[in-house]
Amino acid sequence: MTVEATTERVLRLLSLLQHRSSWTAGELAAELGVTDRSVRRDVERLRAVGYPVHAVPGVGGGYRLGAGTRLPPLLLDDDEAIATAVSLRLASGGTVAGASEAALRALAKLDQVMPPRLRAEVRAVQGATDTLVGPTDEVDPDLLMTFARACRDTVRVRFAYSGRNGGTARERTVEPVRMVTTGRRWYLMAWDVDRDDWRTFRLDRMRDAQTTTWRFRPREHPDPVAYVRRSVTESPYAHLARVRLRARPELVSDMVPPQVGRVEDDERDGWCVLVIGADSLEVTAARVAALGFEAEVLEPPELREAAARLARRLAAMAEGG
Repeated sequence: MTVEATTERVLRLLSLLQHRSSWTAGELAAELGVTDRSVRRDVERLRAVGYPVHAVPGVGGGYRLGAGTRLPPLLLDDDEAIATAVSLRLASGGTVAGASEAALRALAKLDQVMPPRLRAEVRAVQGATDTLVGPTDEVDPDLLMTFARACRDTVRVRFAYSGRNGGTARERTVEPVRMVTTGRRWYLMAWDVDRDDWRTFRLDRMRDAQTTTWRFRPREHPDPVAYVRRSVTESPYAHLARVRLRARPELVSDMVPPQVGRVEDDERDGWCVLVIGADSLEVTAARVAALGFEAEVLEPPELREAAARLARRLAAMAEGG
């Protein structure tokens, strides 16, 4: 058998192992049209280039692909290659510091070995797509890994944290539960040891994060996504308003970013309540009006006065004065 045929068979064996968690030697031999002995030799070839193929002895045993100490070459089918290339293209505008450069390097490697027919499809998607990237706060990828491991291992973390208006960073010690991203920023939900309560922290305001050797017992906690949504809607803004809208809650949720507002059910059928934050009540009035639904101000009453001022300015603008 030629070297090319052996290489092709080994790559097909790798593809089979990647597509199912476990195979018996007989199943692999039948799929590849070879003997069990050839399967064993091909498994050794995969191990030699870094693939951790584990063998489970006994009845019901077989071969499975595990995690190794280094990253071996990956084998992608057509759909996976296209999806990976498009995802890398979108990742170039992400919020993780250095991710854009890493994504572009990976994309260049993938594009180099991609067949022309697939490369043409990927470039067609890229040519027809633009990414609208707003202001973002970049996060050190090492910081993400630090908290990911701390959440997994249930260990406390210490870090310096700057408040909303900057100033001197203060040391905080937390028991991390979960990281949540809004697409613009990364947040950590954690138990603040010194304040004895749940808190939300922006990762871009952290410095010098260090895991400790103190393991903690996980506490019962609120839903991280709901907790962060509530925190980022209420705490960052000078003004918080509640407005009743004649609209379905799911429709308003699709229109309002989580860092701007959250939607609550209302006792009236066909209505919902929008809790929305902003640094000025005029901005709040403009955002609510832009949604295009019938609205009723619940609180604060000053929002009605702000809406009236905004209406006068818009009327003057419409008249050209």
